Amino acid sequence: MVHIGYASTQDFESLQTLDHHIRPAMLAQKIDRQEILVAKIGDELVGWLRFGYFWDNLPFMNLLFVLEPHRGNHLGEQLVVHWENAMKTQGFDQVFTSTLADENAQHFYRKLGYIDCGALLLPGEAAEIILRKPLREQI
Repeated sequence: MVHIGYASTQDFESLQTLDHHIRPAMLAQKIDRQEILVAKIGDELVGWLRFGYFWDNLPFMNLLFVLEPHRGNHLGEQLVVHWENAMKTQGFDQVFTSTLADENAQHFYRKLGYIDCGALLLPGEAAEIILRKPLREQI
């Protein structure tokens, strides 16, 4: 059975070893601020979702990662839904994420109800697609 919750200081070493996209000092800060969700089977960390706030007030998923042996079991979807519910409980009306235009993740997010809302164009890279998902009905 999978358990999803906020990362704790006990998860720091595992996350530092597995997540090569964040500096250790920032990782520790995000753990303290409860900006990382972890998925565990027993004591084994099998996936995580790291987020922050765009413009300091729009929840933005920075990274979703499920370890290879555990992919295809809906763990990524469970992490995203858990995060969306937490953001909705905190009063947010929408959430955001992004993915490169040449990555398959865009299809995963669209299946979960995310819609394209912009792009970031950097020299020499594929377009970064910005996606958003309303958490409440829009009037």
